Amino acid sequence: MKDYFAHETAVIDDHVKIGAGTRIWHFSHIMPGAVIGNNCNLGQNVVVSPDVVLGDNVKVQNNVSIYTGVICEDDVFLGPSMVFTNVINPRSAIIRKDAYITTIVEKGATIGANATIVCGNKIGKFAFIGAGAVVTREVKPYALVIGNPSRQVGWMSEYGHRLQFNEKGLATCPESEEVYKLEGDQVKKLSQGADE
Repeated sequence: MKDYFAHETAVIDDHVKIGAGTRIWHFSHIMPGAVIGNNCNLGQNVVVSPDVVLGDNVKVQNNVSIYTGVICEDDVFLGPSMVFTNVINPRSAIIRKDAYITTIVEKGATIGANATIVCGNKIGKFAFIGAGAVVTREVKPYALVIGNPSRQVGWMSEYGHRLQFNEKGLATCPESEEVYKLEGDQVKKLSQGADE
């Protein structure tokens, strides 16, 4: 007996692993070799291609195709109609299934609606990719990037709030009260919030 939910219109191929508490909604397709963690939510019309790996608590909004070569760690959010690629130079008449490039989305990252992630670019933990951004290079942990091509315009807390650093390079998340420190071009969390 399965311990996940799949809508009757979803297609779940053989040889997949789907964790407990995961929900798969209308017209979605999970292909052979895919691994989906616990407590994930896959919206309507989602395709998970062979050998894709999704960690625990990954949220995939409607109309997202996750192609072979993509690895999403725990707590990743994929916004509506965002796009992954997996070949850098596709041509219809040339088969490049041996040329798939790995893309890693680290823990807690958010990718906004209609954003495009060009394959081979790692998205750092808790990074925030704005809606419609086109990511053509690696994104640092906690970075906020927007635009086409994307550019970094700030830093985000783990709760998804823009961080405002003082003259000492410190910032506090207004929701969690976690404290962050900016050191050069990197951000690290110094403390847990008051409610943790």
